[in-house]
Amino acid sequence: MKNLHRKFAALTLVAGVASMFGAAGVAHAAYPDKAIRVIVPFAPGGSTDIVARIVTQKMGEVLGQAMVVENKGGAGGAIGASEAARAEPDGYTLSIATVSTMAVNPACRPKDLPYDPLKDFLPVTNFANVPNVIEVNPKFPAKTFKEFVQQLKDHPGKYTHGSSGTCSVLHLFGEAFKQATGTEAIHVPYKGSGPAVTDAVGGQIDSMFDNLPSSMGQIKAGKLRALAIAWPERLKALPDVPTLAEEGYPQLNQPAWYGLLAPKGTPKEIIDVLHDAAVKALKDPEVIASLEKQGAAPSGNTPDEFAKEIKEQYDWAHEVVKKGNITLE
Repeated sequence: MKNLHRKFAALTLVAGVASMFGAAGVAHAAYPDKAIRVIVPFAPGGSTDIVARIVTQKMGEVLGQAMVVENKGGAGGAIGASEAARAEPDGYTLSIATVSTMAVNPACRPKDLPYDPLKDFLPVTNFANVPNVIEVNPKFPAKTFKEFVQQLKDHPGKYTHGSSGTCSVLHLFGEAFKQATGTEAIHVPYKGSGPAVTDAVGGQIDSMFDNLPSSMGQIKAGKLRALAIAWPERLKALPDVPTLAEEGYPQLNQPAWYGLLAPKGTPKEIIDVLHDAAVKALKDPEVIASLEKQGAAPSGNTPDEFAKEIKEQYDWAHEVVKKGNITLE
């Protein structure tokens, strides 16, 4: 009888343990069981915000829980990125990564940046890539990229180029161009790419280094002349515009990107769930079409691949800032 009691007790213990692990498994599999907050570190209406909303809306449908975008702009994205870095690593506060927040800010603000882009986040995936473009006012005395470079070399310091602000990613794109080509031009910073594009169209500045979506309408209307793009191949929308790699500058042929991050310490299982949902969303025809309207191409790469992209841009930005002695003064 005692042996029977011992066997029964043992079976009860095993069943209890199994039940406990089973319950834990069910609880874990339930992620997400509430809405997910997604911090966009820029104001509403910009490229970062638009791409984030397109993809996360579909991701929410895949996950069965809403992904709620919250805009936290300021300081070149540093305010929103800092808040995201301090969030609980439970999968319910995520953020959007850009070249500005993950590479340019750390290069320009190495001493006072309140987060570490390489240590405080776990990459989930790159949502989408966007071409960069070099463009001029149609009155500029250069029809091609090579003629543009030659004009700058023949007249150092005569011409101007606009950007979305000092130490913005577009500023660094222009500086990288000048360093690679050995040219000189006067940088004119603006409070955003929109005003810079407006002045490029009006002729107040001669040229512009921009993300293509901001300028595509003006290029199509003939109010700006695109000379080269940073993209793996020529775009169907601009078949006559060569890539920077074609022009002999592969080091400049880097697109902008917008991706998803989780705070450091987020369990791998949650990262996997989010990554799978993002990949499914980025294969949806409506999402693809919406991104293409913005001049963006879906990515959906692995966390490791996205981490590599971040590190490459991080190193690039530091090199450009150091060579150009660029500061935020």
